[in-house]
Amino acid sequence: MMRMAVGARRNSRLGIISAFGMAFAVVAATPALAARPHKHRAAQKTAAEKPPPPLAVPLDQIHVLGGIPAPFELEAKAAYLIDVDTGAVLYAYAEHQKMQPASLAKIMTFYLALNALKAGKISLDTKMPVSEQAWRLSVDQTVSHMFLEVGQQVAVRDLLYGLMVSSGNDAAVVVAEYLGGSAESFTKMMNDEAARIGLSETHFDNPDGLPAEGEYTTASDMVKLGHTLLRDHPEALTYTSAKEFTFHDIVQRNFNTLLFYDARVDGIKTGHVDEAGYHLVASAKSNGMRLISAVMGTKNMEKRRLETDKLLDWAFRTFVDYRPNLKASVPASLPVRGGVAETVAIGPATDAVFTLPRGEETKAAIQFTPAAAYLEAPVPSGSQVGEISITLAGKPIATVPVVTQAGVGRAGFFERMRQKLHRAL
Repeated sequence: MMRMAVGARRNSRLGIISAFGMAFAVVAATPALAARPHKHRAAQKTAAEKPPPPLAVPLDQIHVLGGIPAPFELEAKAAYLIDVDTGAVLYAYAEHQKMQPASLAKIMTFYLALNALKAGKISLDTKMPVSEQAWRLSVDQTVSHMFLEVGQQVAVRDLLYGLMVSSGNDAAVVVAEYLGGSAESFTKMMNDEAARIGLSETHFDNPDGLPAEGEYTTASDMVKLGHTLLRDHPEALTYTSAKEFTFHDIVQRNFNTLLFYDARVDGIKTGHVDEAGYHLVASAKSNGMRLISAVMGTKNMEKRRLETDKLLDWAFRTFVDYRPNLKASVPASLPVRGGVAETVAIGPATDAVFTLPRGEETKAAIQFTPAAAYLEAPVPSGSQVGEISITLAGKPIATVPVVTQAGVGRAGFFERMRQKLHRAL
């Protein structure tokens, strides 16, 4: 499929791409608060008189596809948003700023587990043992966990939900020790895989993302990891979209609270560490358009949800994936002379998709230009016989080769003579 972003200020591309425990804050009136109403109102007045805090990033430093003016700033240290089908960068700032990944590291742990499933090294029913190291995280009330017990044997299926719904640090260690032999060896696997898929701005220090010196990532890399995860393992959404998970009769709701507010959202993972703030890598789909975003370093859980939803909603309203019907612009076949068949089927070598500002798709046009009126046998399958030109408001934006869908062999001497006589009559 040819996947393209039109008019991108940066990171645009043109070409053929092969298959490649949640807590809610509740504010309630208390006797102590009611006893100090005047002080409370005075504090509100003082806060109202204070000037708004300066923007972390000026609007003119936010990059938007097509040079569109940035619609708003986000209350986050960094943000990055792409169209999955074209790779178009729709919104970005500080996307290469390094910060602690926190539980976003579990996306890589999850990815490696799915790789092992795909390779047949494990199954969803494989039982993984809970070590003392993993159990200690399970009883640590300062970190998220799925309440594993030392010596317990836990199915991979449960551990995957525990990773992506409960954000279980204990689950991450169990998976790491089973697949890597130790958490340390598995961490090397994480970094090796990060290098393989091009995460040049990321270094992991453990399988769970608990703060460690020298551990870092960026919004850009986390979106790339999320994109790779969904490309290689579409089934990942089964786990990332689950709103809750029950283990040991304990129900835990997904830390990604955006799942409860926006039906378009189906993943992927949250993270939080005091040093960096609150992160959310999110995937969402609407009207055939899939987006992946990373909003990094907000001040609280609610803000990462609100800012991510604002970003995704704006993108769905502003852009559209344009998929021209290329086949309709090409004849079904071309004549063949001197062949064992008189015609050969032709068609576009690939489909095409473009990210356009909404409404611009009405200005697109497609036209087929054949290389010749007919073909001479023999005709190999996949031979280019013309091209389709795609323009936007009269300006060329892409060409797609048109090729034969089958081969046609050369006819024998008498058949070729018969065809020549027939054409002469």
